[in-house]
Amino acid sequence: MKGKKIGYAMCGSFCTFSRALDAIAALRAAGAEIVPIMSDAAYGTDTRFGTSLYFRSAIRQMTGREIVHTITEAEPLGPAEPLDALVIAPCTGNTLAKLANGITDTAVTLAAKAHLRNLRPVIIGVSTNDALGAAAQNIGKLLSRRRIYFVPMAQDIELGESIQFNLLSPWVQIGCMAHIVGCKFIKS
Repeated sequence: MKGKKIGYAMCGSFCTFSRALDAIAALRAAGAEIVPIMSDAAYGTDTRFGTSLYFRSAIRQMTGREIVHTITEAEPLGPAEPLDALVIAPCTGNTLAKLANGITDTAVTLAAKAHLRNLRPVIIGVSTNDALGAAAQNIGKLLSRRRIYFVPMAQDIELGESIQFNLLSPWVQIGCMAHIVGCKFIKS
């Protein structure tokens, strides 16, 4: 991972933000340069899981970079500032639907579109409570697309409230390393 430039995009699955910070830390520890990207909801919403200011500050401190959070800021990530890989984790059902249907109305979805133009991998860590319901068709659409890979999913029953499908942070690093060197075996 040393010397690789990884875009790390976060969407509004606030209950997984601490795991996303762990994944960013693991990528940084492995030597990757991180370009942080956040959707509008992720960038500006305070929740019971923490304030947006806390998460933005932690991400800026970990990465040493400002967070890309507007469409205008995300557009250069394709042609002008290419990435080696783009991780979207947590990726909500809403963002899955947008990616599956070609909608680019957030910094995250535009970063993915711009990045895919460079024929580089997008690694998705799904975080939704309807992965086997409404989101399943969008996961299916994306599974068949080139250069789209999924972090293995597992039920998260730690929350005790509802079944959630959340990212497994060690798999984000493994996925990035495998796809950067051209391995295809992790694709779910």
